Formats: sequence, structure tokens, C-alpha cells
Amino acid sequence: MCRLTLCFFFLQLVSLLLIGIAAWGIGFGLISSFRVVGVAIAVGIFLFFIALVGLIGAVKHHQVLLFFYMIILLLVFIVQFSVSCACLALNKEQQSQLLEVGWNNTNSARTDIERNLNCCGFRVFDLNETCFSDCFRSHQCQPCAPIIEEYSGMVLRFVGGIGLFFSFTEILGVWLTYRYRNQKDPRANPSAFL
Repeated sequence: MCRLTLCFFFLQLVSLLLIGIAAWGIGFGLISSFRVVGVAIAVGIFLFFIALVGLIGAVKHHQVLLFFYMIILLLVFIVQFSVSCACLALNKEQQSQLLEVGWNNTNSARTDIERNLNCCGFRVFDLNETCFSDCFRSHQCQPCAPIIEEYSGMVLRFVGGIGLFFSFTEILGVWLTYRYRNQKDPRANPSAFL
């Protein structure tokens, strides 16, 4: 029970970290996209409630709650493991294509990147386009693609590694839940099953 409670605490900590990082990013103006922040907060709240369901199931030794916790945690593991492996498997060309698609499909992220990295345009600096960086006034901006590509590989490796670490702790939680779920409830009447 102690190991299982530690897994629930760990999952609650991860969920609160997600919520806190999203709030911190929007508070300091690093992220202006409400979609990104909304998704991070929603995932954090979802993980928090899942951990709470598992904790209540473990304390009450409720078989159904533990079963649903185990299944949902297994699904979260599969998704997180897949995304982590995808982050680690992208080569430079795929990263460049992914960044260009992201650049062309969003305006709010584009303005944040131009403002924070002090660059204009993706591959080519064009004076006819609008740009929100400080270098635009002096017309001495460099394109954003080389700056973003410099950091994207490092960030993807970091996110992939962190995701793999947390995914293996989740599979440990699934295994511990399975083991605990199959134990008899010590508070139950042993003659009730006869």
C-alpha cells in the first residue's frame, strides 16, 4: 500500500507541475497561445483526478476504482510512451518540416517567437511582412528558422527523455495497482466469501 500511495503522490505531483508550468508560462508572457495553456492545464487536471481516483480506490480497497485507474493509467502510458519515442526519433529534416508547418499554421506562436528571439520571417527576412521584434525597426533581422532549429533538437531530446522517465513510472504504477488489486481486503470478513 505504501508503494502504491507513493505512485499516486508522484502522479499528483506531475499533474500539479503541468498546471504550474502552464500558469508560469502565461504569467511571464512566454506563452500567449491559450490553446497550449488550456491543453496543459486540462491534462494536469485530468491526471490529478485520475490520481485521486486511484488513491481513493487504494484507501477503500475498491476493486472497480482500482481497475479503472489501472486501465486509464495504461492508456496514458501508451500515449506518453509513443509521443516520447516520436520526440526522440525525429531527425533534423523532419524537425525542420515540423517547424515550418507549425510556423505556417499559427499566428500567435509566430509573434511570440519573433518577439522573444528577435528575428523576422521563417527562412527569409522580408521587409513587406509585419514583424513584432525590435530588430524590425532597424531592418537588420535574421530569419527565425536557424535560431529555432538550434534549440529544437535539444528541446525534443529533453522532452522525450522526461516523457520516457514518467512513462516508466506510470507502468510501475499499473503493475503495483494490479498486484494490490488482487490482494484480499484485510478489513473484509473472511467468512463472507464462503
